[in-house]
Amino acid sequence: MILYLNNRGSTNRSETISKSSTSSLRQSSGATIVNQPISAPQLQKSNSAWRNGYGTRSDGADTNSRNTPTRRLTADAKSIIIYFSRSGSTELLASKVAQRTNADILEIVVKDTYAANYESTLARANLERENGTYPELNMQVPDLSQYDTVYLGYPIWAMTLSHPMRSFLTTYGSRLTNKQIAPFMTQGGYGQGDSVQQIRQILRQAGASNNTYINALVVDGNKVDRADKQVDRWTKQVNTDK
Repeated sequence: MILYLNNRGSTNRSETISKSSTSSLRQSSGATIVNQPISAPQLQKSNSAWRNGYGTRSDGADTNSRNTPTRRLTADAKSIIIYFSRSGSTELLASKVAQRTNADILEIVVKDTYAANYESTLARANLERENGTYPELNMQVPDLSQYDTVYLGYPIWAMTLSHPMRSFLTTYGSRLTNKQIAPFMTQGGYGQGDSVQQIRQILRQAGASNNTYINALVVDGNKVDRADKQVDRWTKQVNTDK
C-alpha cells in the first residue's frame, strides 16, 4: 500500500477556528492556514527518496492528533475547501488553494487519529481497507447549500482515495448535490490513481446528483512548496469552468 501519505465548533457562519502549534519536532513549511503554521516534513525528501516507486514513507503526526482542526466559515463565500491531511503536505496545498480562492475551509477530522509512524498507519489503513471499515469522523459539518464549488483535498493512499475522505463523502455526500467538484491531492509516485472515479461513485451512491467535475490538481507530496504556478493555473481553470 502507498500512503503518501473534533471539529467541535458551532456552525456559526462567521466562525474561525485555527490550529495551535504544539510540536517542535515537526518541520515547518513557513506557510500558514487560518493564521497558524503548517508542518510538512515531506518537503525535506529528495526526488529519489520520494519517487522510489513503492511505498514512499510519509512520517509525520496526524494534523489533528494534538491540534485544533482548521475551520473557517463565512456568510458570503461561494466555495469551500474540504480537506484531510495526515502529515501536512495536503494541508499546505489546501492553504495555497485558499489563498487564491478566498474559499471557506473545513478540515476532515477522524475520531481516532492516525499514527505518526508510517508502518503503523500503513497497517491500520490496510486493515480498514480489507475489512471495509473506514474511520469514524469527529466533526460538525455546516449547511453546505451556500456553496457552488467544493474543493476536495486529500493524499493518495494505495493509488486511491484516502480513507478519511471516503468516510466524509459516504456520510455527507448527499449534501453535495448541484456542486462543482474540484479535487486536489498530494501523491508519491502513482498520480491520482482511481480517486476521482471513487469520488464520483461514492457521491452517486450517497444520493448526490447534478455534479460537474474539474480536472484534478495532482502535486508530489515533497514539492507542494514549489507548486505555486501549478496551483495558479488550476484555480483559474476552476473559476473559468463555472
